[in-house]
Amino acid sequence: MPRADRFPLQQGHAAWQIRILIALTKAPGRSQISGDGRDLRLDVCRGLALWFVFIDHIPGNAFDWLTIRNYGFSDASEVFVFVSGYTCMVSYGGTLRSRGWPTVIARSLRRSFEIYVAFLLLVIIYLVLAWLSGSYLDETNTKHFFNDPGTALVHLLALQYAPVNTDILPTFVILHLAFPLVLWLMARNAAVALAASFMLYLMVQLYSWQMPAWPTGELYFNPFAWQILFVVGACCAGPGAPYFAAFLRHRATIPLAGAYVLFSLIVVLSWRVDAFKWLVPQTIEGWLYPIYKSHLDPARLIHFLAIVVLLTRFVPPGGHRPPGPWMKALIRCGENSLSVFCFSVLASFVAFVILNRVSDGLPMQAAVSALGIAFMITIANLFTWEAKLDRRGPALF
Repeated sequence: MPRADRFPLQQGHAAWQIRILIALTKAPGRSQISGDGRDLRLDVCRGLALWFVFIDHIPGNAFDWLTIRNYGFSDASEVFVFVSGYTCMVSYGGTLRSRGWPTVIARSLRRSFEIYVAFLLLVIIYLVLAWLSGSYLDETNTKHFFNDPGTALVHLLALQYAPVNTDILPTFVILHLAFPLVLWLMARNAAVALAASFMLYLMVQLYSWQMPAWPTGELYFNPFAWQILFVVGACCAGPGAPYFAAFLRHRATIPLAGAYVLFSLIVVLSWRVDAFKWLVPQTIEGWLYPIYKSHLDPARLIHFLAIVVLLTRFVPPGGHRPPGPWMKALIRCGENSLSVFCFSVLASFVAFVILNRVSDGLPMQAAVSALGIAFMITIANLFTWEAKLDRRGPALF
């Protein structure tokens, strides 16, 4: 069994970690580590995913063609979950080396509670906005609350009820609660941990294992399925990194990944652009569809992993320039991902109301999209500024 002080950031894994991070973010090389040791490339990943999520959450927004969901089976959700798994391994793995299991468990519980409280506050404000709007209760899945508030509140506290676009947070609460177990398995045998994760994922695909929710019957982001992406991200930052590096070096990996990404692009474009429909036979559509996001359909999972493979192989390391204004904006949003995500959910609802009641023309779509991202950047900068002011506070651990 490997010793805790050698896990998970071993020297031999450093090259792979740097390559996958550069590939995912395309951020400049030397400027990636902040003064406090935080790897800024991870924040760039999360910041970009948050911008994409906000744009995608506005129904009827033509600018969602700028995001990745229209060009393949996966979307920004996969990016966010994968990077979160990576950052959990970096954070909790470093804590395990320096302070041991009690601190790992304590920090995991604290972070889970923070996400839980943020979820409850977000839902409360969301319900207020929905009530003030006087409509859109069906579109936001808030009608159930106003019809039966007592029952809805009980299920809300139990993480079994969530309005539209807030439903990924209960899954993150569960993933953070379970991460010490994942870390414990990886500390002993990364292959066993990954195999256990895959078997749980397989049970979802074969037997529809799920966690109960109200009133739909299951959580939209089924944690039994999405955990595999979280665990794979953790493996890329831990002792599983050499296995992924060996997989990348295999001569068949790149052609297969490229072919699958191209196939995914053609299929998705055929669903959205009539000119591409003839490229995809009806039998293939029938075999693929529906690509179930809730259970992280294998088509989505493979597509995202194929993108990671291609980016890691072909995107070269960046230069040594300091980050520009847009990169800094992404970093700030990534640093404050939970707060920025919660704000983006509320902002997307407000944007939806504006487009429905004022104008749904392209100029208004551009305005609400740009203003929403501008507000996200502003809020992120305020939280970063506040955190810097409060750094001299007492250490909690």
